[in-house]
Amino acid sequence: MERLRRTMMFIPASNPGMLRDANLYGADSIMFDLEDSISLKEKDTSRFLLYQAVKTLDFGTTETVVRVNDLSNGGVDDIHAMVRAGIDVIRLPKTETKEDVIAAEKVILDAETKCGREIGSTKIFAAIEGPLGVLNAYSIATASERLVGIALGAEDYVTAMKTRRYPERNSDEIFFARSMIVHAARAAGIAAVDTVFSDVNDSETFERETAFIRQLGFDGKSVINPRQIPIVNKVYRPTDKEIANALDVIAAIQEAESKGLGVISLNGKMIDKPIVERAERVIMLAKAAGINLNAKETDHGKE
Repeated sequence: MERLRRTMMFIPASNPGMLRDANLYGADSIMFDLEDSISLKEKDTSRFLLYQAVKTLDFGTTETVVRVNDLSNGGVDDIHAMVRAGIDVIRLPKTETKEDVIAAEKVILDAETKCGREIGSTKIFAAIEGPLGVLNAYSIATASERLVGIALGAEDYVTAMKTRRYPERNSDEIFFARSMIVHAARAAGIAAVDTVFSDVNDSETFERETAFIRQLGFDGKSVINPRQIPIVNKVYRPTDKEIANALDVIAAIQEAESKGLGVISLNGKMIDKPIVERAERVIMLAKAAGINLNAKETDHGKE
């Protein structure tokens, strides 16, 4: 079953208060950071702090992700500790080639074997943060069966491209990278998560950017502040028209199945697989938004 990843919220692993309250913010995925937000002298203590948090705190059904350091710079220790603690997903930083994923997969397998965790239960998310990674997006996306998603890290990318972010100009400077990543993810059948928006006080531009990346086909957005979460959820909330249409599609499928019909139609039009998948995603997003679908079905039936 598809997992919703509308929001993936960064939490510095060095902040005990944020670790404790991480599950209260309402993000679909919590991404604990052991990399860029942690100073060199805090790496070891932050790893231990996060290990204790993941092992002892109850995050419910929220997906737990940890961004580890590069394998040559503490990442191996990060992975072994987090796999042992029971993290859901290892997020790889600055992924450039499929070999980066394969190398991390070997470390994860070794960690699972040594601590007795089910082989294959630890998933991988790859952050693509440079032009080489963007050009290799599809080979990265298909490098491992453990890989559940890829994400754009725009700050390093625009620096490497000798430019900067221009959110006031619709971020044309990262349009190619976004397109490559979302196409690679869709071709590989995995999730695509967009980059962070760093100005937490500019909610208007943030909402406009989120609407744009939803239009492109991204599953969701990385966020750095709890205030950004309801804005993303609002953008990804289906409209009443979308919900009504999805309910009609599901009802038509159920009716066809009850009658043993091989061909499903609605209002004279055949319902094929893409329409079904779209309807199922709308229903899933509606449920995540707390919409009462039973009431919607009743109201829709009266129309």
